[in-house]
Amino acid sequence: MKSLAMKAYKVSNIQLKNTLQGGTRLELQNKYSHNVNYSNNNACEGILKVDINDKSGNDNFKISVTVQGLFQYEGEITKERLHVETFKELFPYARSLVTTITANAGMPPIIIPPIDIESQEIYRIDMNPDNLNNKDAQ
Repeated sequence: MKSLAMKAYKVSNIQLKNTLQGGTRLELQNKYSHNVNYSNNNACEGILKVDINDKSGNDNFKISVTVQGLFQYEGEITKERLHVETFKELFPYARSLVTTITANAGMPPIIIPPIDIESQEIYRIDMNPDNLNNKDAQ
């Protein structure tokens, strides 16, 4: 991997809903969304959103955080590699934030398990109009 450096990050969204009664047990599910916006000057913005809620569909508990990071990189790096590396840089901030928010909210802290992003499939849709109309590209 060529040089990638996070120049800045910010938390752009925090939402917590906790209307649970004491002693309620939950089975939590985590959902992640990560997108990278690219620019022409070897810079990009990573946006990581983490949603945690009750698997049963009960709407009494939900937490959502969005962390954004500005990155600068050197050399030729594929978009897939940038996607993976920016996720790896932003994930610890989101993970720590979820734990801190839940602990400070007077509930048992939620600790998101680590993710091996390297083993995950990355989905990318090419929105280039030329590719959408090219029947041979299938």
